[in-house]
Amino acid sequence: MRVAIDGAHIASQADLHRALAGPLDFGPYYGHNLPALWDRLSRDVERPVEIVWENAEASRVHMGDEAFEAIASVLVRAAEEDEPNAPDKRLTVRFT
Repeated sequence: MRVAIDGAHIASQADLHRALAGPLDFGPYYGHNLPALWDRLSRDVERPVEIVWENAEASRVHMGDEAFEAIASVLVRAAEEDEPNAPDKRLTVRFT
């Protein structure tokens, strides 16, 4: 599965959580916070999945460096945890 996020429409952490929750089927009890994002990405999201954050710099400008880096670090950490897995068992992340 490929999930594309258009950074031109992501101006807050709440926007990002909404953009991921639907396509990745986080369910009605998703907490919309960074620990909940980590839990879903590291345990619940069916692999393979590629998250592509298009226009990421636009999000960084709107959100600010600190908020953007907090989210990006969760995404990258989840992908790094999957690196030893076979390609069909990985979560990957790209920022464009």
